[in-house]
Order: sequence, then structure tokens, then C-alpha cells
Amino acid sequence: MVRRMRDYDEGNERLKEDSVMGLPNGVHHLALNTGDMKAQIEFFTDVLGAELKALYWMHGTNGYFHGFLKLNDLSYVAFVQAPQGAVAAGEPPAVPVASSINHVAFSVASERDLMAMRDRIRDHGVVVIGPIDHGFCKSIYFGGPEGLRLELSTNEEGIDERAWIDPEVVEKCAINGDELRRYLTPAAYRDQGGKVAQPPLRPDKPHPMWRGAQLDRALKMSDEEVTRTMSEPTPPVKVPPRHAPAMAK
Repeated sequence: MVRRMRDYDEGNERLKEDSVMGLPNGVHHLALNTGDMKAQIEFFTDVLGAELKALYWMHGTNGYFHGFLKLNDLSYVAFVQAPQGAVAAGEPPAVPVASSINHVAFSVASERDLMAMRDRIRDHGVVVIGPIDHGFCKSIYFGGPEGLRLELSTNEEGIDERAWIDPEVVEKCAINGDELRRYLTPAAYRDQGGKVAQPPLRPDKPHPMWRGAQLDRALKMSDEEVTRTMSEPTPPVKVPPRHAPAMAK
């Protein structure tokens, strides 16, 4: 009886493992539309320290090109530029609006996981296309609510930039040799322990997501004042600690 119960438990555990096979384990890449690929590469390599890993004509499109910047070997931020560049917000979207989301690709651990997720998606009545082999990753494609364009991808190694940076696209982006070397290996940065003073707000630099009175208020305060007066750490529901000692009866 003990043996049968153990067999049942082990089988049940295997069933549980199989039922969660393939679940996304992170974001493989977030693809954003851009009207200026070079400016995005410059910002993400110089300001954030990401490495340029791929720049090439986007597969299956007519004149679009794609850039990938490394967060880690299995996670990237990507940019997509249309043949004529992106239009400004509010104009007719003949081509993608700059800074809007093109698509989100979630990561899975293996090709077997990718197939498991394809089964799961199709079992829920959702059309999914693929896998398509892009060389450095394999992907399946489907849609989400409100027109979300979604992808699941897997790759076991990082992108080899020697193979995936197309000189033709580099030239199209007006990237010279010195700039490309800098994008491939961003300069090391030594922080100052959070002591760098807030720079002035400049029209030629990106602005924060806040606008108007809220931004004006924040810029007039010290960092310590911002943290003290604008933080809201209290959750909406009061709950006991996860490992609270049991109450005596």
C-alpha cells in the first residue's frame, strides 16, 4: 500500500511537472518602434550600458530593420524601424508610431517548452504560428487582448554580434566605425554611491515620464524629500507575515 501510494505521489508529481512545462520564465525581448535607430542605440549603450548585439533587416518584412541590445544573454530590448521612419503621435499611423510597443517576446527555457506552450495556447482556441528559426532564437507568434502582438522565444546561448550586425544596416543608420566599437563595448562606469546631483532639465535630453505640476514639484525637492514625501509603501490590504507563528488555542 505504501509502495502504491508512493507510486501515485511520484506519478502525480510528474503530472504536475508536465502541466507547467514551458511556462514563460522572463522577457526575451521587448520590441519598440523607433524613427531613429541610431539615437536609441546611442542612448541604451551610453546611458544604460547595454551592448549592441544585432542590427539587421527584419525577417519577413519589406524594408524594416531590427536592433537588439543586451540586458543579459537571454534578455534584450529591441527596436524596429520602418522604411521611412516612424510618424509623430497623433498623425495617421501609416507606419508605426515612435516609442510605441511593436511586440513583446517572453522567454522559455527550451524548444520542448516552446512546443508545450504552443499546445497550451492552441488548446485555449488561440491561433499561434511557428516555430520560426531566426538563427539566434526560435519563436512562435500569437495575439493577446486589445491587439497585443505576442511572441514566445527560446535560445540557449547569447547572440553572436559578429554574425548578426549587418554592415549594410550599419551604414543605413549612419553609424561610423568608432561609434560601432563603442556600441559593442560600452565604456565602464564607476558610480558615486548615489551622490550625483540632479542635472537641469534640458530640451535636448529625454524627459521623465512625469509632466506638468508633478514634475515641477519633484524638481524643486532634494532626492531625500522626494523619497520621504512621494513614497507610498503601504499595501492596500493588511496581511500577517507569511511565516507568522501559529497562535495558541
